[in-house]
Amino acid sequence: MNKVSTRCGYIALIGRPNVGKSTLLNALVGQKISITSRKPQTTRHQIAGVRTEGPVQLVFMDTPGLHESEKKRVLNRYMNRLADSVIDGADVVLFLVDACHWRVEDDMILKKISAGGIPVILILNKLDNLPDKKDVLPVMATLSEKYDFAHIVPLSARRHENLETLEKILIEMMPEGPHLFPEDQVTDRNDRFRMAEIIREKIILGTGKELPYATTVVVESVTPRGKNLDVSAVIWVEREGQKPIVIGKDGERLKSIGTLARKDIEKMLGKKIFLRLWVKVQDGWTDDERALGSLGYE
Repeated sequence: MNKVSTRCGYIALIGRPNVGKSTLLNALVGQKISITSRKPQTTRHQIAGVRTEGPVQLVFMDTPGLHESEKKRVLNRYMNRLADSVIDGADVVLFLVDACHWRVEDDMILKKISAGGIPVILILNKLDNLPDKKDVLPVMATLSEKYDFAHIVPLSARRHENLETLEKILIEMMPEGPHLFPEDQVTDRNDRFRMAEIIREKIILGTGKELPYATTVVVESVTPRGKNLDVSAVIWVEREGQKPIVIGKDGERLKSIGTLARKDIEKMLGKKIFLRLWVKVQDGWTDDERALGSLGYE
């Protein structure tokens, strides 16, 4: 009997901030791998989501939203470099845009990804925001003139609409080669990283517009307690005045962040955890190369 040849490839999810890259990654993998929110630049790291369908393995690479980085902080330039490196190593690029709004930043990103000669699939996301789905047809016709896209796929990542079409296309486009991950592995990130990201997501959801971008989370220890786990994590902020915002009156906001994060972490791990959170200050960490490195941004 002839052995079935395996196929595997890297698929880069590229787009400006807040177009739904992490939501699409989670939908394609079938579980929550990357944190999401409506606030731009929620994703700060390169995160792989792995889906294995028989002989075909799809390795999706989530990336921070690309944006103009001149005069931005070191953290912003770091995130742009991450996205650039993912493009260079990809077999296919999923270029996400809002089906309702093509922006100047989209032109900048298209210029960047078209220079690599990699097949590009244009994803018109947030299809559910259009009054009539037929309204996407003239959008597809107009954007098809901008570049020779391998495919143009309208969909709604949030509502899982038309994902099957995209999945079939990607399976056909994967090159022959060995699988890079075990069949049951869904991400390249360890549990400690994913716990820190879940805590950060709850900070983003629970605080105002500016504070989330001045915070990061480091899980300092994970200790077994019988069948359960003790988890200790530090929430880092940039300035002393930001500490009371995270903590809240009588510690209520920090308690809420901890409760919501604990529930999601327990769901991820399948076991009970005891979560302890501290808030500490690292002055100007978002604009300091050394501080970024010490906080896991490498």
